[in-house]
Amino acid sequence: MAPSAAPTGEVRALWVARGTLTSPLAIAEMVRAAHAAGFNTLFVQVRARGDAYYTGGTEPRAESLSGQPATFDPLQVILTEAGRAGLCVHAWVCVNLVSSAVELPASRTHVIYRHPEWLMVPRGAAADLDRLDPRSRSYLAALARALRQQSAEVEGFYLSPVDPAAVAYQARVVGDLVSRYAVNGVHLDYARYPTDDFDYSADALSLFAADIRRRLSATQAHALRLAASSNRFAYVDRFPQRWIEFRRDRLTALVERLRAVVKSRRPAALVSAAVAPDAAEASGRRLQDWQAWAAKRAIDVVCPMAYASDPTAFAAQVDGARRAAGGRPVWAGIGAYRLSSTQTIESIRIARQLGVAGVILFSYDSLLASSAGGDALAQIGRAAFKSADESGPRNPGSPTHAVR
Repeated sequence: MAPSAAPTGEVRALWVARGTLTSPLAIAEMVRAAHAAGFNTLFVQVRARGDAYYTGGTEPRAESLSGQPATFDPLQVILTEAGRAGLCVHAWVCVNLVSSAVELPASRTHVIYRHPEWLMVPRGAAADLDRLDPRSRSYLAALARALRQQSAEVEGFYLSPVDPAAVAYQARVVGDLVSRYAVNGVHLDYARYPTDDFDYSADALSLFAADIRRRLSATQAHALRLAASSNRFAYVDRFPQRWIEFRRDRLTALVERLRAVVKSRRPAALVSAAVAPDAAEASGRRLQDWQAWAAKRAIDVVCPMAYASDPTAFAAQVDGARRAAGGRPVWAGIGAYRLSSTQTIESIRIARQLGVAGVILFSYDSLLASSAGGDALAQIGRAAFKSADESGPRNPGSPTHAVR
C-alpha cells in the first residue's frame, strides 16, 4: 500500500511507543483512537533498542513479539491500518541508544554482542576497559557496571558515531527499513551522546589522535606520541576544544549519512529528529548540534522535546527552538505524559500561537495508561482539533504553518 499523502496543513502527531506494537488488536485500536481524535500522523517506534518491530530486518526481532507468530509484522500492520484511515506513518528510530545496561538483550546476534568495540565509553571507565579484550564478556560486563553508575542520565549502551563501521551499520539498518516499507518519514531519536563525558573508547581516541597528527609538524606529532605512551588522554587533554568539535562533527556526519540513505531510497520521505529544545545545551552537553543539522538541511523537520509543564517555560522552549531552526519546520513535542488533558490542550494552543508547523504528543501509550484512559485522547482531540476542523481547513500559508 502506498503511503498516505502528507498533511497539507497542521501536523497533529502522536509518538507511539513499542508497547503498543505487540499485537494486531492493540495497533488497530491505536489507529482508530488516533483518527477519531483528529490526529493525522503517527510516529511509531519500530527500532527501540537495537531491535526490529518489523520483519526480516538486519537486527533481531524484538523480544516483546515472542508471543506472536513469526508472520506478524507490526510495521506493516500499522501501515495498512493507517492507510485505510488516511494517517501518515513515520518510522521512529532510536539511533545511538541500542540497549539497556540493566537488562541485556537475549539474542546473541544483537549489536552489543557482535560489536562491543562500537559502544561508547565514559572517560571514567576508559582505563579499566583498555585492559580488557572488547570481545570478552568481562568487557561488556565492566561497561554495563559503569553505565549503571550513571543511570540517572545515561539510559544504557550507545553506539558511537565516531567509528566508521558503526556508522555504516546504522545506515544499513535504516536503508533496509525504508527500502521495504512505504513510510512517510523517518524520525531520529537518541541521535546524541549520553553526555559530553562519552566517547572515550579506544577506537575513538585512536581516530582522534590520527586526525590531530595530520595537523601537526613532525616534531609536535612525535612529542604527542611520547606523551600518549603514558597517558591515553594526551591528545584530548592537549586539544580539548578540537575533541569536542571532533565528536560533534562525527554525530552530524552520521545524521547526514542517514538522511542520504533515506532520500536515496524514498525521496519523498521526511527526515525529522527529536532534539533537546535548547540548541546551545544540546550542542554543549549532548554534542547534538541540531541547529547545524537544520542549516545544512540534514533534517527536514526539527522536533524539540519541549516537556516543560509550566506554560511560560514551555513557550520559551518552543519559541527558542523555532528561532534556532532557522527556517526549518518545527513540530513541537509536548510532554503529555506529565500533563493533565487541560494542560496538554493549553500547550497545543501556545505552540500554535508561536507559529510552529505541528505538534507531537508524548505519548499515545502514556495517555492510554493515564487515569482518564482512552478518554484523555478523545478529550484532547475534541478541544484542540475538532473545533479547528469544524471552522474550516487552515491555510497552509498562514503564519501558523509557514516554513520560516
